[in-house]
Amino acid sequence: MQMPSHRLLVVLVGAACAALVTCLLLELGTAALAAKLIASTAFVVLAVHAGALQSVFGRLVLVGLLCSWCGDMFLTRSGQAAFLGGLVAFLLAHVAYIGAFIARGIRPAWLAYAALPVAALALAVSAWLTPYLAPALVLPVRGYTAIISLMVIFAVATRGRGATLLIPVGALLFFVSDLSVAALRLVQTDFPTYVFGLPFYYAGQVCLALSVSQSRSH
Repeated sequence: MQMPSHRLLVVLVGAACAALVTCLLLELGTAALAAKLIASTAFVVLAVHAGALQSVFGRLVLVGLLCSWCGDMFLTRSGQAAFLGGLVAFLLAHVAYIGAFIARGIRPAWLAYAALPVAALALAVSAWLTPYLAPALVLPVRGYTAIISLMVIFAVATRGRGATLLIPVGALLFFVSDLSVAALRLVQTDFPTYVFGLPFYYAGQVCLALSVSQSRSH
């Protein structure tokens, strides 16, 4: 059987993400879980179809996507234990992405260019979240913030070696999506931030999945 085309898989991720947001708004728990499973599985299949297994960069991106899949499943549950499980899974995903970006090639000067604004944003995020954190979550959340910030910095640095724009765009979308998770899970805002956070998240993962097709020789 021929695998679905890139375009079909991207559409599937988008449609499942839209269904997920709708189901969450309507409080349809089982349907939301099914939609998330479809959307997250589709971005993993997209990476494989795009050639992830054909390069070191692609294989590391695939590891990151698989860790993200696990994180998504943890976050289908409520409670601190599930949140910590998701945090660890996504932290491992970002470590895998950093490894992928290093394997793809980075320019050190670009690390310096990206470090200052991203570090400033990370400090602002940490200051915003700290008053809302239970003592057990302070170090995990700060560690996670540091790792995802490094992921964005290294993603930007790949552009110095001619990498596709899909890499930094995907990383930045992922970063912004995590702010929505923090607002919802930790700050507990009344507004359902997943309305924009989930589309940003899935768009970011799609960008990273598609980036492997531009880097098969690395």
